[in-house]
Amino acid sequence: MEHCYKYPRPALTTDSILFGYQHESLHVLLIERGIEPFKGQWAFPGGFVNMDETTEAAARRELHEETNLENIFMEQLKK
Repeated sequence: MEHCYKYPRPALTTDSILFGYQHESLHVLLIERGIEPFKGQWAFPGGFVNMDETTEAAARRELHEETNLENIFMEQLKK
């Protein structure tokens, strides 16, 4: 099977939305995209899930890669 990426991967992504309070105001963490598409635009930290990881592991990995944050309380929202 031919892939359009260098390595096969599922077409599944994860995003993390982090909330925080500062000066009695609610804030959300955004990153500035460093690559195309949408380079320079603001986005939630996230990216593709690797073939051998869970969505939670992918969310933690991407958050660390993009913000250097670790040991953050995370809760998966689902229906």
